[in-house]
Amino acid sequence: MLNIVLVEPEIPNNTGNIGRLCVGTESRLHLIHPFGFVINDKNLKRSGLDYWVHLEVTEYQNVAEWIAQIKDKSRVFLMSSHANKSIYENEFQDEDWLVFGKESKGLSQEVLDQFENHLTIPMSKLIRSFNIANSVAFVVGEAKRQINLK
Repeated sequence: MLNIVLVEPEIPNNTGNIGRLCVGTESRLHLIHPFGFVINDKNLKRSGLDYWVHLEVTEYQNVAEWIAQIKDKSRVFLMSSHANKSIYENEFQDEDWLVFGKESKGLSQEVLDQFENHLTIPMSKLIRSFNIANSVAFVVGEAKRQINLK
């Protein structure tokens, strides 16, 4: 299973859609507080539909609590529009950690500084970033494709 990490998610609909994606791709969802919504928010549940009950989800009070339980930091991949290495140049493995920042600002420099592996999703120069739910879908799709080829 892949581990999808959302650091301080702000928009319940995005988190709900990502939760649904995790159920469909047999991935785990890890949510790091603070959130911009209440976890039982009706928009979160609506986006996740009735799949939310099947979701393997873990919440952490802060980044430090999440980092403390990671066994191999070399398998943690942080997504950043400022990274130089593309997701298509990376070799993903089962159990990898795919980390995404908050919708408004992405990952903080403090979080980025704690890990070596920073990846980007190639995109047109006409946009700053993709919607986070779309970004997670891109990366999970590529990772699952690679894993299934092995």
